[in-house]
Amino acid sequence: MTVSETFDSAPDQAPSRTWTTERVEALKNHLGAGLTCAQIACEIGVTRNAVIGKISRLGLAGPRRAAPGMPGQPAAPRIKRRVIVLRRILRTMQAEPPFSADAAAIECTARCSLLELANGNCRWPTGDPGAENFAFCGNPAVEGLSYCAGHARIAYRPPARRRA
Repeated sequence: MTVSETFDSAPDQAPSRTWTTERVEALKNHLGAGLTCAQIACEIGVTRNAVIGKISRLGLAGPRRAAPGMPGQPAAPRIKRRVIVLRRILRTMQAEPPFSADAAAIECTARCSLLELANGNCRWPTGDPGAENFAFCGNPAVEGLSYCAGHARIAYRPPARRRA
């Protein structure tokens, strides 16, 4: 028995083939007409994932559509832009005077609990999470980062080979 056979019939009957030649032809016609995989699945009587798999196995999957944006220009990935912005922020912070890498040396003036933590607050945990005095730093965070300047210097250190 092959993977393409299914047991949707009664146990005493022979299994029926899911992808008959008629269904494959219907799949090709519907795909050519521009229907979505979900619409094709409803028309043919199989699952959407079965349609996607068959399209892939037949090599009918076309090129992926470009993200909507300016015609003729590829859309720049958001992640890449965020990485560039973060690198710029971190480079600026690293250019500041030398700093103690000890987290205890940073004064957390606005300590707060998880429920009090808001956007724009430093999310650096202080203390033991199981202890009663556990809190977060709460100092104003550097714009674009999750930590204040002091904790960001600890969290985002340059690689050792570039420090020397």
